[in-house]
Amino acid sequence: MSRVTVSVDPHVHSEGSYDGHEPVELILEHAAEIGLDAVVITDHDVIRESKRAAEIAPEYGLIGIPGVEVSTAHGHLLAIGVERMPPRGRPYAETVRWVRERGGVAIVPHPFQRSRHGVRQRNIPVPEPPGDAAEDAEANGAPESEGAGADPAAPVAEVDAIEVFNAWLFTGYRNRRARRFAAEHGYPGVAASDAHHLQYVGRAFTELTVEGVESVHEVTADDVLAAIRRGTTTVEGRRAPIRMAAKHYVGAAGRRSAYYARTGATRGARATKRTAVDGAVAAKVAALQSVHRTRRFLSWFA
Repeated sequence: MSRVTVSVDPHVHSEGSYDGHEPVELILEHAAEIGLDAVVITDHDVIRESKRAAEIAPEYGLIGIPGVEVSTAHGHLLAIGVERMPPRGRPYAETVRWVRERGGVAIVPHPFQRSRHGVRQRNIPVPEPPGDAAEDAEANGAPESEGAGADPAAPVAEVDAIEVFNAWLFTGYRNRRARRFAAEHGYPGVAASDAHHLQYVGRAFTELTVEGVESVHEVTADDVLAAIRRGTTTVEGRRAPIRMAAKHYVGAAGRRSAYYARTGATRGARATKRTAVDGAVAAKVAALQSVHRTRRFLSWFA
């Protein structure tokens, strides 16, 4: 059977998000240039720009896939492949069910990191161990046929995948914990940049195997969603630059300048200045992290 591999960054923020910075046209242009096959715009609690990006993605040779990062009562959830905004502030399991009932995939982003609204482990729906439903029903005095899962209108709201590599985590601890959780419960793992600035798009991405097609150009959004559900995923990413490194930084700066020159946007100068400031802040944070780690290491020998 014929098959192809596609590279997808499933977690990127645009200027449509309260904390995003780039127009979707520029993100799509950059994604195509660095070799991605798809990028999913997942702005916080708004879906308009993501739907627009999905519509125009083929103009850049990319697969168009809409999505959103929705705020639930227990933390953030990526809803990929949906055309409507999920209800905000609802329980995690309920939101997962809403996404899946509408043909989307529900992915847990940056799990366990509460400072970034990551969901706690106890709130992530997990598969029920075999036999538990029957045992619970019997303990409650009900026949096995009346146990949990007997009602077809109330399917188990398991998530479809776990974000096991998020490029914005300063240390690898949360990513390693996410990988262990995904492996323990049999969930596919995905990697994503969680980019809020152009140069970080694609810094981590997911490779998916799609069967039954001859080329990437034949792959549809539904094919990508199905591949995630099947778990035919490979995680690609580093906290340091990956294989697209040179194009990420030098290329991003050039594309940003060219874009604003073409569009005549007056915010071009402000965007360039903001990029420089963001770079300085990132360098400062990295230096502080390095000092902190060195002190912790030396303390072991004190």
